[in-house]
Amino acid sequence: MTQTNLPDSEYTGLTGLLPEGLRPYALLARFDRPIGWWLLYWPCIFGLALTGGLIRQWELVFWFLLGAIAMRSAGCVYNDILDRDLDARVERTASRPLASGAVSLRAAWIWLILLCLVGLIVLLQLRWEAQLIALASLALVAAYPLMKRITWWPQAWLGLVFSWGALVGWMAVRGEADPAMWWLYAGCVFWVIGYDTIYAMQDREDDALVGIRSSALRLGSNVRIGVALFYALALAGWSLAIWQIRPQGQALIALLPAALHLLWQVAKLREDGKTSLELFRSNRMAGFLAALGFFVVGASA
Repeated sequence: MTQTNLPDSEYTGLTGLLPEGLRPYALLARFDRPIGWWLLYWPCIFGLALTGGLIRQWELVFWFLLGAIAMRSAGCVYNDILDRDLDARVERTASRPLASGAVSLRAAWIWLILLCLVGLIVLLQLRWEAQLIALASLALVAAYPLMKRITWWPQAWLGLVFSWGALVGWMAVRGEADPAMWWLYAGCVFWVIGYDTIYAMQDREDDALVGIRSSALRLGSNVRIGVALFYALALAGWSLAIWQIRPQGQALIALLPAALHLLWQVAKLREDGKTSLELFRSNRMAGFLAALGFFVVGASA
């Protein structure tokens, strides 16, 4: 192995306080790793904020949070169901509950259904246009675990999935599409590709051995250049979204804190992957800074 990675499942924090019988299910849903639902949540907030709905429809902030937690958890369970054999062959993922045998396949399917029911409750809180947009993402979600087997760019597919909240958040307020919505979504897609490429750097040797494809492997020694390009395209998409809302140069300054944070990530990225987990997790802050920028623009438009 190129480095010593943290195991993918750990009994830490609140997860460690749960009854022993429930812990594997919490780990299967990645409750011990909240970064995933933060990254699913921020695009929802981007859509709310840029439309000016973050204050007017403040209750959606909490519904989207619950939805992000439930649906990211459901996605993790579904992914592990499909990848249980592959996970058992990769050092970082071998301790996952399905791969290790701590949770049965039948129990995992039941857990998945329960999480989806929580997502359904959230869906029913939205206007019908946003409901249709949310439901349209299911095909993308279902296909994602297969992408690492057929393409070098599963990160691009993840970008389509994890950015979908920007469309749902926008439609929950406006009820109709707009060029700004699509630019916002495009920016989020490239942001996801960038940070998930960083994440994939941890597993390059294991992935190559078991036949899993990733952008980190495809880019080879050009990973830093690739991540810089993806982040630049993310900022370009977000800037164009802001310009559609408020076509003034000073409005773009709202993205400066997020841009500086992404630049810091690129500067700190190491080819050996030793900083990858830290930088990946720091995108929680990148999302927060971008959300602030969209809020300022949306509130003043």
